[in-house]
Amino acid sequence: MSHRSLCTRGKRAALAVAVAAALVAGCDALESGGSSAEPGPDTTTGQAASPLTNPDGTKPGLGALMSEAEKANARKLIGELTVKGRGSKTGYARDEFGYAWMDTADGVPLARNGCDTRNDLLKLHGRNVRFRAGSDCVVVSMDLYDPYTGKDIAWKKAKATEVQIDHVVPLSYAWQMGASRWSKDKRERLANDVLNLLPVSGSTNSAKRDSGPASWLPPNKSIRCSYAVRFAQVALKYDLAVTTADKAMMLKQCQD
Repeated sequence: MSHRSLCTRGKRAALAVAVAAALVAGCDALESGGSSAEPGPDTTTGQAASPLTNPDGTKPGLGALMSEAEKANARKLIGELTVKGRGSKTGYARDEFGYAWMDTADGVPLARNGCDTRNDLLKLHGRNVRFRAGSDCVVVSMDLYDPYTGKDIAWKKAKATEVQIDHVVPLSYAWQMGASRWSKDKRERLANDVLNLLPVSGSTNSAKRDSGPASWLPPNKSIRCSYAVRFAQVALKYDLAVTTADKAMMLKQCQD
């Protein structure tokens, strides 16, 4: 047999071994515990949804707004906001907006689907999502592209606080801008509305606290206009005013 024939046969054998190993690995992965969700859009390659085309927040990611036309539309949206001074925080408590991550806040996407709001958000925005064995709700691991920092996070439930769910319009901020006079139902909707929620790095969310855009913006500068748009979308949906300084800063992020 010629040397060329021996090389060809060797390559084919190696390929067959590699394919077999891949198939075994795939089976082992499926049997290792928990089901695997279909991967969502890869937000690291620009497939994250633009807030301008995602007015209800049900698409994954927060895509950057880059073109002059997009930024013009962003400024138009932000321009619709009303302004007033920030009121008192007296009486504010997280429980005024319902218990955390309730599935029973009627009138918002994904409510009453048998899965709490936090896990709904992890499923929506995560990639390579894996669930607890026997569950199609409880997420135990995933990959997340954090738009606030521009970094990928390989998240596992064992270190749950590495990813936190940010209220884009903080609940304390909303309280001071008028939510203190809302019905309990409306406050529960704001707290569990996917439009107002993004999973991000825990440390970044902690640094934001209850700041408005004049006091805090995402470290990732490329996403700041999109963040301003999302903040405005939430405020407009719930008839919330923003401070004059916050509105000015939001408009500034979307300048050409």
